[in-house]
Amino acid sequence: MSGRLGALLAGRGDRTLLIPYLTAGYPDPGETVDLLRALEEGGADVIEIGLPFSDPLADGPVIQATSHRALAAGITHARILELASRFRAVSDVPLVAMGYLNPILAYGAPRFFADAAAAGVDGLIVPDLPPEEAEPYLEPARSAGLSWIFLAAPNSSAARLGQVDALSGDMSYCVSVAGVTGARDSFPRELAAYLARAEAAMKKPFVVGFGISRPEHVARVAPPAAGAVVGSALLRALGEETSARARRRRATAFLRALRPAP
Repeated sequence: MSGRLGALLAGRGDRTLLIPYLTAGYPDPGETVDLLRALEEGGADVIEIGLPFSDPLADGPVIQATSHRALAAGITHARILELASRFRAVSDVPLVAMGYLNPILAYGAPRFFADAAAAGVDGLIVPDLPPEEAEPYLEPARSAGLSWIFLAAPNSSAARLGQVDALSGDMSYCVSVAGVTGARDSFPRELAAYLARAEAAMKKPFVVGFGISRPEHVARVAPPAAGAVVGSALLRALGEETSARARRRRATAFLRALRPAP
């Protein structure tokens, strides 16, 4: 493990990592850096920054809506990297970019990897690029200094979990349920068995996302997970506010309330 993300994972001890997801450019590109800083103030250990795309196949209605609003406001991958660089100038919180392959290819994959790393991005999730098709992109991403994070699903076999673990950089990402992102009231009964299989098959830390919205959800997945990702519930909360100042306050308060009591 190396870099900000690797150092955080290596030194976390028993601490459960909270990883909020923020759609870059939502609700307006001018608010993104302030919201990132508000999430840091709320206790974010890592921040997943979403790269909006017109056809986000892994995302549910909340993230789809925020992506469309950000795109309508003129957000681009180049602008997102500029915003990431501004945040990096004032923060050491690791950033993981989550985006889809087509816009990365349109940008130029090697150039995107290099520019993302130069902007202070630490990791990358590309949900529509499975391990079997990722080989041409892994080496240039790693050479740039990005930690590639692959996804595992509840129906992943032990062999598949091992493959995801082996190809991922500093950590991998276990999707809690089959389907798209979105806050949920409950998780499948099989979740504990799935995470136990992941713990047995994986050597590196893994985090859990999709459906996390309350402190009890975080407590349910970690341990064995190193941390929990929350996206739709946070974005929905931000959408309830009518001013930039209120959204900053809500972001901080939401994340503080998400951490389970010791």
